[in-house]
Parts: sequence; C-alpha cells; structure tokens
Amino acid sequence: MHDDRISLERRLSRVLTERLIPAIYPRSVGLTVRRWDVPGEPVPVADALAADYRPAAVGEAWGPAWGTTWFELSVEVPPEWATDELEGVVDLGFERGGPGFAAEGLVYRPDGTAVKGIHPFNRWFPVDAGATSVRVFVEASANPEITMRVPTLAGDVETASADPIYVLRRAELAVVDPEVRALVADLDVLGQLAAVLPIEEPRGAQIRASVSDALDAIDLRDISGSASAARAILAPVLARPANASAHQISAVGHAHIDSAWLWPLRETVRKVARTCSNVTQLMDDHPDLIFAMSQAQQLAWIEEYRPEVFARVKEKIASGQFVPVGGMWVESDTNMPGGEAMARQFVHGKRYFAETFGIDTQEVWLPDSFGYSAALPQLIALSGSRYFLTQKISWNKTNVFPHHTFWWEGIDGTRIFTHFPPIDTYNSDLSGLELARASRQFADKARANYSLAPFGWGDGGGGPTREMLERAHRTADLEGSPQVTLETPASFFAKAEADYPQAPVWWGELYLEIHRGTYTSHAKIKQGNRRSEHLLREAELWATTAAVRCGVDYPYEALDRLWKTVLLHQFHDILPGSSIAWVNRQARDTYQAVATELETLIGDALDAVGSTAHAATADGRSDGAQVFNAAPFARDGIPALGSGTVGELAATVVERSAGGYVLDNGSVRAVLDADGLIRSVVDAATGRDAIAPGGVGNLLQVHPDLPNDWDAWDVDAFYRNTRTDLTDAETVQTLSLPGGVGGVQTVRRYGDSTFSHLITLAPGAAALEIQLDVDWQERETFLKAAFELDVRAEVSSSETQFGHVNRATHDNTSWDAAKFEICAHRFVHLAEPGYGVAVVNDSTYGHDVTRTVRDDGGTTTTLRLSLLRAPRWPDPETDQGQHRLRYALVPGATIGDAVREGYAINLPVRIREAEGPVAPLVSVDSADVVVESVKLAEDHSGDVVVRLYAATGCRARTTVRADFTASAVESVDLLERPLDIGQIWDDPAAALVDFRAFQIVTLRYRR
Repeated sequence: MHDDRISLERRLSRVLTERLIPAIYPRSVGLTVRRWDVPGEPVPVADALAADYRPAAVGEAWGPAWGTTWFELSVEVPPEWATDELEGVVDLGFERGGPGFAAEGLVYRPDGTAVKGIHPFNRWFPVDAGATSVRVFVEASANPEITMRVPTLAGDVETASADPIYVLRRAELAVVDPEVRALVADLDVLGQLAAVLPIEEPRGAQIRASVSDALDAIDLRDISGSASAARAILAPVLARPANASAHQISAVGHAHIDSAWLWPLRETVRKVARTCSNVTQLMDDHPDLIFAMSQAQQLAWIEEYRPEVFARVKEKIASGQFVPVGGMWVESDTNMPGGEAMARQFVHGKRYFAETFGIDTQEVWLPDSFGYSAALPQLIALSGSRYFLTQKISWNKTNVFPHHTFWWEGIDGTRIFTHFPPIDTYNSDLSGLELARASRQFADKARANYSLAPFGWGDGGGGPTREMLERAHRTADLEGSPQVTLETPASFFAKAEADYPQAPVWWGELYLEIHRGTYTSHAKIKQGNRRSEHLLREAELWATTAAVRCGVDYPYEALDRLWKTVLLHQFHDILPGSSIAWVNRQARDTYQAVATELETLIGDALDAVGSTAHAATADGRSDGAQVFNAAPFARDGIPALGSGTVGELAATVVERSAGGYVLDNGSVRAVLDADGLIRSVVDAATGRDAIAPGGVGNLLQVHPDLPNDWDAWDVDAFYRNTRTDLTDAETVQTLSLPGGVGGVQTVRRYGDSTFSHLITLAPGAAALEIQLDVDWQERETFLKAAFELDVRAEVSSSETQFGHVNRATHDNTSWDAAKFEICAHRFVHLAEPGYGVAVVNDSTYGHDVTRTVRDDGGTTTTLRLSLLRAPRWPDPETDQGQHRLRYALVPGATIGDAVREGYAINLPVRIREAEGPVAPLVSVDSADVVVESVKLAEDHSGDVVVRLYAATGCRARTTVRADFTASAVESVDLLERPLDIGQIWDDPAAALVDFRAFQIVTLRYRR
C-alpha cells in the first residue's frame, strides 16, 4: 500500500479544527452583556455583584493591564431548547497567551457562588438542565502577557499602560451535541496514537485505516446525523486492549500555580480560586477525577478570601477526589532557604493540612523548583513524609539524569523514595505524544513499570479539562498506548515502591544544570530573606528566654504570621529573583516590614530579660551595657545564646607600608597594595599566607551577561570568556574605627557604577571583613569578587541546610563541568590536608570555584562570590541602585571555623542596657554541634523546643544542658511529635546526645 500518513494526518487535523469541533455547538444565541470596570484593585465578590453595570457588547475593548472588568451575561433560553444540553461560551479575547498567562475569568452565579474558571482552552460554563433563563457574572482579569526575553514596563501596575489590552470576542448560549463531542474525543485519541506508533508496526496502520473510514462516513453537511456512524467504525480499534507489558501511568490531575511570577501575589489568590472552581465543577461531572494540590498557603488564601470556593474544596477533599500533597507552605526554592526556614516549610505546611483537613501528607511535591538540596531527604523524613516527586531535573542542559525512580540519599544518610515523571512535564495534557514519551523515556523500564503523569494546565493555573479526561478514559486499556489510570499520588507511590523496592540510589544534591543565575538575581530579595531568617532566630531565642525566665507572654501569633510571610517569599520565583517588577517591589517592602516588626519583638524580649537578668555577677549587680550573642558559638567571652561583657582588646594596627597598607590584630595580618587589593593574609596560628603567590583577594570582576534563554534565571558558561578586572582605585584611605577596628577604604568606578570597599580587621578577629557599597547602574552585566587562594583543594565545601556539600573543583566529568556556578549559604570552605580557608557572607548565594597550577608547581584555587546581576526580563530594573554587601576571608580555617564565622557575620551582637549577664537557656559542650533554634512549642503548651545538628560532617557527642526547670526531655520530629531515635534521657538538665554526621535532633522539654 502507498504511504498516506501525512495526507491523513493533515485531513484529520483540518476536519477536527474546522468542522467537528465547531459542530459541538450546532446552535447558539448571543448573551446580553453589561459591564462594570473596577476602579483600581480587585474588590470582594459581594461588592462587585452590587455595582452599577452599564450596557456593553461583544467587540468592546476592556481591561488595562492588571485591571478587572465584571461582565453580567444573561439570556432567555429559547423554548425549543428546553430538553437540550446547554452551555455558555465566553471568549474574553483569547488571541494570545496560554492558560494562566493572559486574560482569565471566573464565572459566578447571582448569589455569589463560583461556577468555574474560563481561560483560552476552557471557555465554557455549565447551564442547569431545564433552565428557562441564564444569568451569570464573569470576573475578568486583564493580566498582560509578559513575552519571554522582551523587557517591558507592563510587569508593574505602577508603570503599565492604562490602555485596554483585550476585546470581548464571544458571549453565547449554545446547544451541545454530545455525540459529536464524543466523536471528537475518539478521533483525537486515535489520531495522536497513530502518529506516535512505529511505522513498521501494524497497529498504527490499522488505526489510520479506521480513522480514514470514519472521516469518509462523516457527512460534513450533517455532522450531527453522521457522528454515530463514524463512531461505530472507530469502536473496534478503541476496544483493543493494551499489551500485557504496557507501561503503567498513574494520571493525577494537577495545576501548578506559581504563587507569584509573571503576576503578583494578589492575582495568585484569584488564580487559585479559578482553578479550584474548575476542578470541583469537573469532579461533579467526572467522579473518577483525582486532583492533587500542593502549597498550603494557596488553600489558606481561598479559605480567607474565597470561602465559597473553599467550601467546595473541603467537600471534595472529604470525598477523596481533591488530594492535598506536598506538605510545605509553598513550593519553595530549596537551594537558598536556611536550615530552619526549610524545616518550617514542612512544619507550617503539614500543620495546616492536618489541622484543616485531618490529613498527614506523605508526598513532598516540588515539580518546578530549581534544583534540590542534599539536606532535603532528612527534612522530608523528619516531617513524617515518605516520598518525593519532581520533574525539573529533566531540564538539565548537559547531562541526562540516569533514573526516574530511585532512592535519594541525603547528606546524613537518610533515603527517600523518589520519582521523576518521565513524561517530562508537570502540565501534561495526556496527549498521545506525551504518553508515548513517558513510556519510551522511562529509564528504569528493565525492572520497573510505573510512572506518574501530572496532567492539567499549569504555571498560571487552570488544571485538568474534560478533554484530558476523555483521553485518560480512552487510554485506560488501549492497544499501543500505555495504560492510564486515574488515581492518587499515594496509590502510585505504593505501587511503584512495591514494584521496585531495590531501586538504585542517588547520593547528594539534585543539581539543576540550568537556572544558575537565580542564586544571584535581585540581591535585595536575597538579603531580605537571609536577614529575616536570622532575625526570626533571634526573636524566638530571646522571646523564649523572656517567657521562661520572666514569665513574659510568648508572641505565638506574631511569630507564626511572620514565619509564614518569610516562607511565602521563599517561593521558587520570588526568592530566586525571577518574577516581574511588581512582585520584586512588594517583596522588598515586605522584607523591610518584617525586619521592623522582628526588631520590635527582639527589643521587647531583651528589655524583659535584661531587667530580670539571670545569674548575675558575684556582687549581685552588674548595671550597664550587656552584649547579647544570639549566635551558637561564644565570641569575645560572650556565651552562645546569652549575654556578658567584653574585655579590653588591643586595637588593630593600621599602617602604611611600602606601596600599600597593613592591618594587623596579632591573630591576622593583611597586606593590601596601593590600590587596596588584598595581596597577603596570614593567620598567626599557621603562619601561612592564604593568598596565592602573585595572587590577589577581593578583586572585583565584571562579565557581559546575556544568556541564551532565561534572562533572570540563567548564567551560561560562555559568560566567563570575557572579563574586566577592576584593579585601579580612584581613592584609597586608612581608617581607625570605633572599638579599635582598623580599616582601609577604596573607591572604584566602572561604567556608570561606583564601588566603595571598606576592608576591616577587628581586634581579636579571625576574619578579614569586607563591606562593599555599590551604586549599580549596569545592564546585563555580572559582578564577581575573586579570591586567589594558595590551597590545593580537590573539593569546595559549601554550606547548605544543616550541613555542607562537597563539589569538585575540577572538570573531569560532564557532571563536574556543569557545576560551573554553585550555591552556598553562609560559607564556602576550601582545604588541603592540614590547612584551609573560608569565605563567609551575609547575603550572597552564588559562587564559582576554579583551580590552576602555577609555574612554581603550586595550586591556586580561585573562589569567586557572585555579587550582582542586571537581567532585563522579566524585571527590566533588576538590581539597579544602591547595595551593601558584606563578606569576609577567614585564613587558616577548619570547617568548624567556617561554620562559626558564617553565623557570626549573620548574627551581629546586640548591646543593650541590662541589670546583669543573661545565662543561656541551653548550652552544648561540643564545637561540632550547633544549636539551630530555641523556641516554645507550636501547641502553646509552654514546652521548650531545641533543634540541634552535627555541623562539621563528623559524628559528634555532646551534653545538652538546660538551665531551666523541665520535667522531662524527649526527641521529637519537626512537627514536635515524639520520635524514636534510639536515645532516651533521664535528666533533662543534662542530656548526653549522640549525632551521626549532619544529623538533626530536636529535643522537647516538658515544663
């Protein structure tokens, strides 16, 4: 036979799009339209329904960017349609942009209850059977399309145009022909299946023959009358059962909704309402639909702002159709949140699901975050969850990940059963192409046969459609196709684990080989996050001390609200700096407000503990200034987590030397050249110079930065090919600062930007600290600070949550080479046997490490901090303006020194008037163990909760001493529920605790 595949595919495509799909609605009448344009921001539903509407018509323009127009649509149903199935059809101007990326609407009844959302691929709303009239309201959102890589002012309501950007194209009441709709679904599935089957297999040819016969049977002048005959021709090929070895796909309805991205937070509230309304309405018609929704924050939003939608969600959760998953407050970034913040994502997420719905979620659901920290497996397990799902690693640009189902082992040895859907999308439409891809790409097919497919429109929400469900139904048992089963994530994971208990193991982080620029973009958001995390630590510590020692009320509600605010802003498009200008502006303002409120809480707590100081000095009083140290390490004689006074220390010597400057405090000696660049840093303990011979420290370097695709997200490796070193200083001067601190200040210029460095060495300090004030006015430019170190380091050790990860400093493999930009929290440590150097920071996450061998045979390992970028999409003003960045070089540092100095630069001491020193509530006697948090229990019982971890990568043992009365102490999980770790303690005042490397232990003291 002749090969007519292409001709048939083209014929089928045209008949479907031009004839059959329009024939689903054989008759229609226009709806009467009235409108109300909301002045300013969206209003409550009740206010909109009571507004003054004016006559309008199809063809009218509406909606300035970010505006809202309410349309009232009504009509009397023609009597001859009394027994017909009817639907409303609305086109808000869906000419561009996919679901969630342009105009959207939510249909309401006159009583204010939501019906369903509408978007470009879901334009209909139901009409009650037997209705004699129709009257609905549509809340239409004029969200602008933010075109990829095109800088635009539309990303902020303050700069967007006030001109209308949409036109109402259609508003009709239509009769539905269910037989034509079913024929469309039959042809859709069979046509897609035939297109992906191997040409040499008979099944594809048989399907094409049946499709051709069915098309011949359709009378295009009487589609309704001939649809049944065409379906009868297709029925035998649809009835052929799947192959015995067919891949098994668990289809889970889903709608990935970015909590902010190309839209502001307030719009996400409406996106969630639209999506949830879509889903619950679809469940009424399709009881087999299972829909999984993550992000407790989003459900909390509709509980607060759209209670009528939330009531429907609760109804479907109770029926088992709507399934909360994820166990996190939001789908956060996992590279940059600190350890305690990452833990609180699970605490607040799982608490919300448990308290609101009575559900203990077991699946951690992060389909779209930009890489996954090696600390996650332990945190997942400690939250009481068992499984992890993501899809994003399929975006790797260099290496194909070798597994789809595997055990993921974290830095402490915890393993979590993990799945990457081989369908390679979290927004599947269950097309034949996607189903075939899932089967073909499943990397573990030799020993396993189950994968999961999240289906539904996403990113901007939308969720599953009835067309997707028709595909699922027809591929449940269809020859040539994987077998699709609609079921819960829990059912999938139970099957997959039972099918593949000896799955392979992946050790360490799941590094994403793309989107590396998110470690740096929008520095003020990074700073706001880091500062908020440490202020929350301080607020909890001192509020707990005040509550236990002084009986002061603990600010439960304020801390709960502030934590949730910070957790929300760790969403994977806010903290990474990859959102529109409106989101970034609001985030900056929010972080400032959070800091102001936390400073007040800290001040109130310190006032309380200072006025009734515990453990006064020998004479019973010690009026005057006290130094409060919230860090987990003592410094300058001040105990960790307590207060005291600092003795006199010799001032740092600052002097001019031949051709440069010297800073010397007796522990560290730094030499700077005439331009203020660091040429030598020697610690007295080792006598070694941290700077490589002929090398330099704190050298600012700039690179052009125009990635191939995702501006705010990416830095591509070729950026390194062009570099400008900022060596020349405009001015250099020495400074003697308060407290005996010596400093050298330099000013440099590049382009339209100014850089002012203040390099200081405090008395007794082990670190040379650098403060950089920048007026950054560059575009598409990358700013780095380089330290050329005399260390032969095979790996770099970068802090992550509750520990650190080691990464190769060489490019031996493609996996190593792909990590040309890495994420670290408070420190990066480089070492050879017997000697190490650390660089610590107060808000920088992006780094790179390279190594070269010098002519003298020694190795120079260069560590660079990624300080600022200036991408123009989606926020054209990213990083423009004033910045202050702080970092420090720690010569002769062990990994423990790096941990200590990382905390120190992020937790400056506080000097307050107090009646005497404040003894710590808890203390440890091992430098390897860090007290990460001290707080009161979430259940308001007054119990004290202390979280600790083994920070240096070795096993550790410490006595945890509690300086307060407690009746018992026990180990608990992140949600503060009893957890058996094989250790019990009889004496709460002195608990001897053993740790494996990087183990997290949470102790609850009963009071």
